[in-house]
Amino acid sequence: MKYSVDTYRLYQSEKRFAHTVRIHVRMKEPVDIDVLEQAVNTAIRRYPYFAVRVSVDEDGGYVLVPNDKRIVVMPTAEKMPKVGSDAVNNHLILVDCSGNDIFFNISHTMCGGKGFLPWVMTNVYEYVKEKYNVEPYAPEVRKPDDDLLPGETSEPTMDMLTTEAPVYKRKFQKAPVLGLDYLNGLFNPFKRNPNYTVLTVDQNDLLKVIKANDSSVLSFFFIIFARALDRVFPEKDRVIVAEAAHNMRDSVGLPNTHCDFLSHVYVDYDRDDLKGDLEKLGTRTRGQMILQTDPSVSHEQVRKLFELYEAVDREHGLKAKRKYMADNSLATGKDAQHGSFIANYTGQMDWGELADYVEFYVFIIEGHFTVEITAMADKIFVGFMQLINTDKYINLLREELDRVGVPCTVEGPFPKRLPKHELPAK
Repeated sequence: MKYSVDTYRLYQSEKRFAHTVRIHVRMKEPVDIDVLEQAVNTAIRRYPYFAVRVSVDEDGGYVLVPNDKRIVVMPTAEKMPKVGSDAVNNHLILVDCSGNDIFFNISHTMCGGKGFLPWVMTNVYEYVKEKYNVEPYAPEVRKPDDDLLPGETSEPTMDMLTTEAPVYKRKFQKAPVLGLDYLNGLFNPFKRNPNYTVLTVDQNDLLKVIKANDSSVLSFFFIIFARALDRVFPEKDRVIVAEAAHNMRDSVGLPNTHCDFLSHVYVDYDRDDLKGDLEKLGTRTRGQMILQTDPSVSHEQVRKLFELYEAVDREHGLKAKRKYMADNSLATGKDAQHGSFIANYTGQMDWGELADYVEFYVFIIEGHFTVEITAMADKIFVGFMQLINTDKYINLLREELDRVGVPCTVEGPFPKRLPKHELPAK
């Protein structure tokens, strides 16, 4: 690839969906915007690869160049300014706040949850330090003056991917989706209402069930969400398909890279099986995940993505590159595979004493019946996203969790307010 892997999502259309991530961090006390503004602009020193703006080179390709202007921190507004615009000093980052809530907005092109979360934690650390005049014990949180980790700015290349024959080939099954919800969420102004709800689960409650049923955090929630949809889909839909992203950084030897390069895992649930034993479902789900995250399987997916990027490189001019991406996107083309729902888990990262100051945090992206799962200290947080305003699915999820002995608390719904991009035209 000619350009940074961090740039290629910029060619995607935002006509329907924003390609940004909004991270909602609820503090236990009201946020001081002046302290936050100082903290954010101190923390960015640790992440030079996020302190950038977009430019267009002589071939019409997007490039990221350093941007030494201040990161904009503003009160939360009904309509947020676009990342990359003059209103945010051309940064692909924007921070806003209201009451006890901080919202970190960032272009999804640069990475995903595993890359964003260290930056978020550094910001919160610096904010707590400045506001309360303390230095919380948080040894795994990267401090503003810490050196970059080995390989943190390294990017994957095609020659890192194995050419070994995949040990597993999934037989494609067309997944049923909540089609009417999507149509209303996209096109019906009376129904469209993008929002999210936060479910909080005690880790001890969850771990008891997981250990007893041969599951992991993600495989457990796969089963719970599939069971909820089993009560919604018509009888003619015989299979419900769960989907999750898998970050391949470890399998290509770049464990510290910030880059987002993902394969996808799909687990097919026969409707009759979902009514069966939880342990059997847990074993089967984990087995499918292990098979599909094998490098011989996951690398094949990413190779196709990198081949698309190389084809974009061969197009001349920004207009042609954007058109090629639109015409050949792996996410929307005839060979695209999609689950009935998407659930991602960022994993456990140690916030140390910072957890004493934070109520919850979740990642917010586009989608309907889309779920981002995060963890902190003794809590698991589930950010559940919808395109329409209904409590039907939340109620089903709560019932399914209660059914297996995992109670939860619910907050929301909250409006998404995902900003889009404003990019140079030439």
